[in-house]
Amino acid sequence: MISMKKKIIVNSIVSLVFFALVGWMIFVIAQPGSETGVAREDKWSEIKEKKSITIGLDDTFVPMGFRDSSGKIVGFDVDLAEKVFSNLGIKVNWQPIDWSMKETELNTGNIDALWNGYTKTPERAKQVAFSSTYHRARLALVVKKSSGVRSFSEMKGKVLGLQTGSSGETAFNNEPSVLKKYVSGNKAVGYDTFDKAFTDLNANRITGLLVDEDYARYYIKHQANPDDYQIMTGGFTVADDVVAFRKGDTKLKKAVNEQLAKLEKSGYINELELKWFGQTSSNLSSK
Repeated sequence: MISMKKKIIVNSIVSLVFFALVGWMIFVIAQPGSETGVAREDKWSEIKEKKSITIGLDDTFVPMGFRDSSGKIVGFDVDLAEKVFSNLGIKVNWQPIDWSMKETELNTGNIDALWNGYTKTPERAKQVAFSSTYHRARLALVVKKSSGVRSFSEMKGKVLGLQTGSSGETAFNNEPSVLKKYVSGNKAVGYDTFDKAFTDLNANRITGLLVDEDYARYYIKHQANPDDYQIMTGGFTVADDVVAFRKGDTKLKKAVNEQLAKLEKSGYINELELKWFGQTSSNLSSK
């Protein structure tokens, strides 16, 4: 009888330890930015050996990374990334992704980096590692001139659109006194891509669109009726564009930062900015 009781006690202890371990694993996996389930070690050696890297992007985000009329992925970030990795003897494979799931795609190992007008924010720093800043970007409010809106405050009671998961959405929520306090319902309509948002702007389903200024100017410039739009800037903090890596990829980050520093010093990045934006970002103030 005593032996049977001991067996029961031992089995109970084993069961408790097992379920405690399972519970701990579930807890760790559920943490934001957790890298459990993906390789924690730096992938740089593997990337160098394969001589290829997979970079995620939203392939509608002109002029950073998008498809031209032939379907080829081109843009400012595309040119810069391919120059960086060409210098390192590595081929870039571009992988279009759902931008609202970008950090998940990165941390689960589906891609090796995010390089597509990706803005540095405190929220994102909890999930990924950042390269050094290589470009500065400003948010813009785009409206049709026919709307009569000529300032952020004139969006009072009107419908605003933005891309879900974008830096614009973050700024809209984190700096509510700039625009959020004015718009209808103090909220914005979310879109998975900016081109869909522009479609609704043109159809008057939304009055304004909060978007990266570089995107707005490039997109509007290539429309049949560019004079139909009004672009307004100011108020929002100027953003730093960076490359995002998994937190464990310290050697990959170091290799990219070294190349970015060289390309900045040589003037190559300024040349790309002039090519794609018609101006450099070095003269942008913090607002």
